[in-house]
Parts: sequence; structure tokens; C-alpha cells
Amino acid sequence: MIIHLGDGQRDMDAVSASFPSTRVVQIRGNGDFASLAPYSSLEIVEGKRIYCTHGHWERVKFGLYELKSAARARNAELVLFGHTHVQEYDYDDGLHIFNPGSIADGNYGVVDIGQGGIVCLPMKLRF
Repeated sequence: MIIHLGDGQRDMDAVSASFPSTRVVQIRGNGDFASLAPYSSLEIVEGKRIYCTHGHWERVKFGLYELKSAARARNAELVLFGHTHVQEYDYDDGLHIFNPGSIADGNYGVVDIGQGGIVCLPMKLRF
């Protein structure tokens, strides 16, 4: 499964076409002007509720309170967001909070959901 958290809709369309058997979730970012993708989505993966958003509506550049509130209102166990383009991980009272960063900067994230729970791994492309 690939989750794209916004800004770069055309690039994600190309990725989706390259991996037709992979489930792709696309979220609309503040830079995706012509996109029809949703601004947020609630995904259930392996029984875990994941709130996916770009983050600009939750004003993540000014703190994570609104983001955490939106995730908790949806009973999410994990919230994925972008917008700041900075990798970040935190855990707050049962909620995993993860920004994988920007692929334009060589950053991405991997989330492993299994019997051990949720593990968020910030990754860096090696050129």
C-alpha cells in the first residue's frame, strides 16, 4: 500500500500507473490545485485506524493540537501528515503521529502494522 500525503498529484498518478496491483491512497495537498483527491481519509489497515491528511487544514505549521484532535475525533491510532516537508514522529497517549517528510528532499516513511503494533520508520533515499 502506498499513501501519498499531498503536493505532487501528477507524480502520484504516474506511480499509481506503474504499480497497478498496489493500493494507492492519494490525499490532496494545498499545492494540488486541480486535484479531485480528498483532503483527508480514514483508512483501516490490519484493524488499525489511520487518519491521513496533508495537514494544512489542521494548521500543522503552528503545532499539532488540531491534527491530534482531528485524529482522535476519528478514533485513529495513527495519523499521517505532510505539509511541513519535515520528518517527524511522536507518540502521544495512544496516538502515533508521523510525517514522513518530502520525497523531493529524499525523505519518505515506512509504516509496519503487525502483531507488534504500529512501527513508524523515517527513511532517506540513498543516491
